[in-house]
Amino acid sequence: MEAGTLMPDNAPPVVVTTGEPAGIGPELTLMLAAQGGLPANTVAVGDPAMLRKRAAALGLNVTLVECSPGECPGGDKVLPVWPVALNEPATPGVLNPANADYVLATLALAVDACQKGLAAAMVTAPLHKGVIIEGGHPGFTGHTEWLRDACGVDEVVMMLATDAALHASAPGWLGSGDLRVALVTTHLPLRKVADAITFERVTRISRLLVADLQRQFGIAKPRIAVCGLNPHAGEDGHLGREELDIMIPALDALRAEGVDILGPLPADTLFTPRHLAGVDAVLAMYHDQGLAVLKYAGFGQAANITLGLPLVRTSVDHGTALDLAGKGVADPGSLNVAIALARRLAAQRLSATA
Repeated sequence: MEAGTLMPDNAPPVVVTTGEPAGIGPELTLMLAAQGGLPANTVAVGDPAMLRKRAAALGLNVTLVECSPGECPGGDKVLPVWPVALNEPATPGVLNPANADYVLATLALAVDACQKGLAAAMVTAPLHKGVIIEGGHPGFTGHTEWLRDACGVDEVVMMLATDAALHASAPGWLGSGDLRVALVTTHLPLRKVADAITFERVTRISRLLVADLQRQFGIAKPRIAVCGLNPHAGEDGHLGREELDIMIPALDALRAEGVDILGPLPADTLFTPRHLAGVDAVLAMYHDQGLAVLKYAGFGQAANITLGLPLVRTSVDHGTALDLAGKGVADPGSLNVAIALARRLAAQRLSATA
């Protein structure tokens, strides 16, 4: 399926924030535009002067056109930009906490545009959590949590997905060619994970996951496979009691509500074709339990989706790659997937409300 095939011609644009200015985010967007790979009706948010300078340094043939939110002039190798000014000039590979507010301002503009109907979806390039914290935001833990608070919702779910319907090179795991992994906990130190696995959290995250698989992916009755927290899913309590005391009662309660949910299953065997056959998503207990497998399966051809928001948000599956910034060697594949998936999800939402 070509990126953007499902989007109506008169739909608002998909807005792409260019992320940490010292990282690869700005050049990934420029590379897609220069290659003619940006779908029509896609607009960037960032500093136009910085983008022009980066394009010139990399020898990228792309025309930047500054415009206002709601506008999105098109054309071959044209990149429309909704401007946000840097606080200080950016050097590829060199972090500057003075630009932390700039990164958050690009996100705020994208969220505002989505909420006002001026954008159909938002796609985020990577940011650097450490530089945001050092720039005066000590409570910052990542895009996902910031978007939760910006949108005024109580809970969101981080889910990453490879999508063979959008990229034929994605490996076949779930029968349909997709691997979707959602997380009960996200950017949390491992030492704190077990305490965060509660009956309430497991049931709440599971309900959100099911609801957005229905709403955004059009899956009428999703089947979810759940990873245990402990090795061998606790081995009947011999390797930890979280499965017996918390997870099994939570999953039983969900089944009583009609949720099609499997587990808790040992994570070391769940991610195999036999166990994933017919499964629409895997729910992992913590970040690396699920995402290490997904990124091995489809790194660079996967996207991050924030579920539970009143808007569509996708992102790349990688970080700022400061060592690659400004060299023109970064792979824009994940950004391409994220944009295509954002368009597909936005189209699904539009069709559901038509």
